[in-house]
Amino acid sequence: MAVPGQKVPDNAPAALADTELYAVDAYLAEFDSPIVEVDAEQRRVALRRTAFFPGGGGQPYDVGRLRWADGSAPVTRVKREGPLLWHWLDGEQLPGPDDEVHGELDWERRHLTMRTHTALHILCGVIWADHHVAVTGGNMDPGKGRLDFAFDSMSAEFGRRIEARINEEIAAAREIVVDFVGREVADADPALIRIAAHLIPREIDPLRVIDITGLDKQADGGTHVLTTAEVGSVKVTGTESRGKANKRIRLEVH
Repeated sequence: MAVPGQKVPDNAPAALADTELYAVDAYLAEFDSPIVEVDAEQRRVALRRTAFFPGGGGQPYDVGRLRWADGSAPVTRVKREGPLLWHWLDGEQLPGPDDEVHGELDWERRHLTMRTHTALHILCGVIWADHHVAVTGGNMDPGKGRLDFAFDSMSAEFGRRIEARINEEIAAAREIVVDFVGREVADADPALIRIAAHLIPREIDPLRVIDITGLDKQADGGTHVLTTAEVGSVKVTGTESRGKANKRIRLEVH
């Protein structure tokens, strides 16, 4: 295991550590990479390695800028398509296929996304620890997000109690670590995979696991902060019904 931004986990797959830099170091805000492919029609480039998160699991993609020898352009979108990690560029300039680029994340936006993502994991951990109820869905934007849970009912008072519990866990300054767990081990632990198992492709082995020490441990591919204290504070902004046995909690980070 390793703390995000401090040490690459010893058991991180070598191919992942060399290409999906965000998966092993969430605090890497700049990097260099050769070009793998240029798609002039869609104004995008695929990179050999990247610190830009491509979106997934409810977490939005990163934005920022690519620079090369004779130009630069904002990165407006990032997405994985098969084995390629594509970066869409704004403006008329594109790097050539033989260029090496220097990538720079919009760090303020990424860090806010990390804080938000960790806040949602704290919410998930609190609900699991106190009520043993699983999450059924979720989504986020930088600074705000929501999770759905298999509750029959939920009140505004319940939301206020959950808000207090989340902020208690933030104040506890729990360390957050990254680990990689074999698929057989993960499949045997219902607390580790909180979504339908079929949503995680079988070829993903080992699974990347985020552990909020002493509170929440689950398979997750996104980026997180170093400790719960770094989240700041959380406000539960709403509770609502999304149907039978499906209730939503919305939150914001401050």
